[in-house]
Amino acid sequence: MSHAQVSTTASISERLSVAGCVAADEEAAALVERGRGDEQYLEAIVQRRTEGVPLAWLVGSTTFAGLEILVDEGVYVPRWQSEPLAIEAAGYLEPGQVAVELCCGTGAIAAVLNHRQPTARVLGTDLDPRAVHCARRNGIEAYLGDLADPLPAELRGQVQVVVAVPPYVPTDALRLLPRDVVDHEGRLALHGGPDGLAVTRRVLTAAAQLLAPGGWLLVEVGGDQDHLLEAAPQLEHFGAVELRFDEDGDLRAMVAQRGS
Repeated sequence: MSHAQVSTTASISERLSVAGCVAADEEAAALVERGRGDEQYLEAIVQRRTEGVPLAWLVGSTTFAGLEILVDEGVYVPRWQSEPLAIEAAGYLEPGQVAVELCCGTGAIAAVLNHRQPTARVLGTDLDPRAVHCARRNGIEAYLGDLADPLPAELRGQVQVVVAVPPYVPTDALRLLPRDVVDHEGRLALHGGPDGLAVTRRVLTAAAQLLAPGGWLLVEVGGDQDHLLEAAPQLEHFGAVELRFDEDGDLRAMVAQRGS
């Protein structure tokens, strides 16, 4: 990096820090690289970042579980907190088997499954046409539609792994999310209804239809949603439910195996 680039990066980092960006130095470097010497363009994307536009939209990609994932503007940005879910899901998938990512967004989790088990067939679905387009750019066999509805009918009862990061933020908690998330990423990828589980319950139903006996469902949840799901009739097709917590002890995911 030239002296001029170093100076420019430092100046941008200061602006981003004032705007509340936590990793200002790293973001500034990424924006400078994306600007490719075009000062006008660089100023435009820096200004948009200070206004809260997600960095991944501005630079066109993000890193997820060690992979570069393309992220089109308007598509939910995959979070590092979902990486353990993707890695665990890949561990249940064997060569030649089928996996499905519901609510796939960019297809980041599906991409991890493809990378770790390249002979498997990995599909994704999403309601957002922009997300489906983006997932396809990431090499995913993605379908536009509601959960399992758009998938080929012959997959019913043949899938080994279903994984999902559905919208699970309760209505009253949307206002507590970071500014850039609330202002830019959209309710479709976030809003889970009054208790946050409106879509998740439907994911359980769709997974029961798709999974082969002994297949695995992995779904991201949060807060105290495990207690809310305990009595969900949609779980009747699954065996014992296991929970996954992060290093801070916060609930991150639910894992269940399809019964026979």
